[in-house]
Amino acid sequence: MTLMKDVKNGLTDEVKQIAKKEGIDAEKLRKHVIAGHVVIPHNPIHAPKLVGIGTGLRVKINVNLGTSPDHIDLNEELEKTRIAIKYGSDTIMDLSIGGDIDLIRREILKSVEVPLGTVPIYQAGLEVARSSNGAVVDMTEDQIFNAIEKHAKDGVDFMTVHCGVTRESVECLRRQGRITDLVSRGGAFLMAWILHNDSENPLYSNYDYLLELAQKYDFTLSLGDGLRPGSIADATDRPQLQELIILGELVERARSANVQAMVEGPGHIPMHQIEANVRIQKTTCRNAPFYVLGPLVTDIAPGYDHIVGAIGGALAAYYGADFLCYVTPSEHLALPTPDDVREGTIASKIAAHAADLARGLDADCDLTVAKARKALDWETQFKYVFDPDKARKYRSQRKPMEKEVCSMCGNLCAIKIVKEYLKNDKPD
Repeated sequence: MTLMKDVKNGLTDEVKQIAKKEGIDAEKLRKHVIAGHVVIPHNPIHAPKLVGIGTGLRVKINVNLGTSPDHIDLNEELEKTRIAIKYGSDTIMDLSIGGDIDLIRREILKSVEVPLGTVPIYQAGLEVARSSNGAVVDMTEDQIFNAIEKHAKDGVDFMTVHCGVTRESVECLRRQGRITDLVSRGGAFLMAWILHNDSENPLYSNYDYLLELAQKYDFTLSLGDGLRPGSIADATDRPQLQELIILGELVERARSANVQAMVEGPGHIPMHQIEANVRIQKTTCRNAPFYVLGPLVTDIAPGYDHIVGAIGGALAAYYGADFLCYVTPSEHLALPTPDDVREGTIASKIAAHAADLARGLDADCDLTVAKARKALDWETQFKYVFDPDKARKYRSQRKPMEKEVCSMCGNLCAIKIVKEYLKNDKPD
């Protein structure tokens, strides 16, 4: 019995808890879950805290972490996990491709109470490539699905599966002539596998079996955007849209099987195309929750891509995206450090909140800080801002002569001056 099927049978505790947390009518939320407009990633083996993603709910954020072949440090990945959750990440994804992947995933699962996602095909491809004279393209269908089932048995709550990378879409990509071809790691594995083996993507041709596994272990499908644009010049092109059409069909099949599914989105998209991309996805995928990487609105900001992603994420969420995957300052450059994870998490959290605020949610937080700012109440401001530690650090590094104000204006503080003169100018 899957969570989705349970909800069809009546109002569940999961729905009641999320409805209370989100301030939404429970029956209304139940209808969204039944329709597939909201997902609740929750593998019973892991049993994480309940998180709702989709229509009518606050925008959620995800943090990616994990080892690479060039940098393997389990303790560092666990530290990144703690940092991400401290600063507000709603979910974590382990994308490890270096070291003992099983151990890393299981240790992260034990350490987090939020939903955990993975991309099982990374492990399937890596294990074959590590064998003597092996390569990613030598994966068998059984090895791909065995990796998925292994992750499910460990308790993974949602999995990225690149089911929309098909023989037809690969041919479309070849005809297109993109600047950056294909930048998704999972998409690249499958494109190479299709061409090398002259066969259809097993995740597409055996999608019914994938649904059976999702039913058995009750994990959520995150239908991956293997053909997402990797540069602004490739945005909203035919391969991207063709894959999206396929994913829309697969969403419907998942819903019919009582399997929860969300859809991943681009990628590198200029600002003026973001609204159209969100609307196309929502229409094509029948309002399935939309999970976007960024989107990144320019290609020329390495070192600052957390800002680029936050700009795109805020716009995407305002127009209807439900789930933002963070981007760190080291995107396109290196594996992120713990500090990079903190910066990326906060940037994405700001983007999500900005979109929620524009949609009429959580204005009380901003009002509280605004009132504290007027009152020159620094402790209350620190309590409600995204990064209290950084705010305190800035204030302590350059202390004002007068404690009440800050060192930007000192005794010429506009708030202090206006406050004093308004007080003295009260009518009798």
